[in-house]
Amino acid sequence: MADRKVLVDRSQSGKVRPWREHKLENLQYGDYLQMLHYKKAHRVKECGEVLRFVEDKNGHKKLAQTWFCHSRLCPLCNWRRSMKQSNQLTQILTEAVKQRKTGRFLFLTLTVKNTTGDLLKSELRQMGRAIAKIFQYKKVAKNLLGYVRSTEVTINHEADQPMYHHHMHVLLFMKSSYFTGTDNYISQAEWTGYWQRAMKLAYVPVVNVEAVKPNVKRQKNSLLASAQETAKYQVKSKDILTNNQEQDLQVIDDLEQALAGSRQISYGGLLKEIRKQLQLEDVENGDLINTDSDDQQVDQAVCEIVAKWDYQRKNYFI
Repeated sequence: MADRKVLVDRSQSGKVRPWREHKLENLQYGDYLQMLHYKKAHRVKECGEVLRFVEDKNGHKKLAQTWFCHSRLCPLCNWRRSMKQSNQLTQILTEAVKQRKTGRFLFLTLTVKNTTGDLLKSELRQMGRAIAKIFQYKKVAKNLLGYVRSTEVTINHEADQPMYHHHMHVLLFMKSSYFTGTDNYISQAEWTGYWQRAMKLAYVPVVNVEAVKPNVKRQKNSLLASAQETAKYQVKSKDILTNNQEQDLQVIDDLEQALAGSRQISYGGLLKEIRKQLQLEDVENGDLINTDSDDQQVDQAVCEIVAKWDYQRKNYFI
């Protein structure tokens, strides 16, 4: 046992991939599920227990085989899912720009007031119906080429009971005519009015819309940044795994119920068509071993490496 080495899996850029951190979070999540008497607790804890990699002559590793639990809140699965979604979305957007060179992107964030755990599921469903309505409004429909939308839930732990801030990120691909004249252009106030109307809200919600620059790589309002924001985790691990066990249990139970059967990310219009053209796999239920990231490609494999989680030493060892 003493001569076994700790797994170090570096990306092409030299960054260490956080297998250990996510596995530790996964085990804590599994413990909570056990306390809450969820049947899947045992299989969640077995997620990513043994990792088989292929390695090239430069020491770059690519995951070749493991078993993922696919639970919606699993930190290991969410990490892989987010990578895959981001990569797929980048491919789709690249192709969209090729097919419709004059198209323009907008990044829309739609929020509502925080809600309680017992109302979260119905509120999320209402948001899904409301955004579908907005896409049918005349001024939006005539300018819209396609869209991708995702939901995110953050948690306010300060209140007497956990409160949930559920909001939607929507990346819109619009015709170039959107920016020509008031007949086409939709101001932030108009977007806010559409959202208020579609959601049937008695208050004015917070809505943010900004144009996205397709050729800028890393700035806040770039296409790449918007894609990553849309494809990121639905719920962050730090929101469900805090130092307050009683509240963590409540939050996990609430989210397990509210998110069951829902989709985190969905496509429409041209972006949905391109997704089909590229024959991209369904990330929600698909393979999480191959995230198709350029950073996870290796040259010709020269050896195989098997890393196993050591429960006593709390790390992966080769």
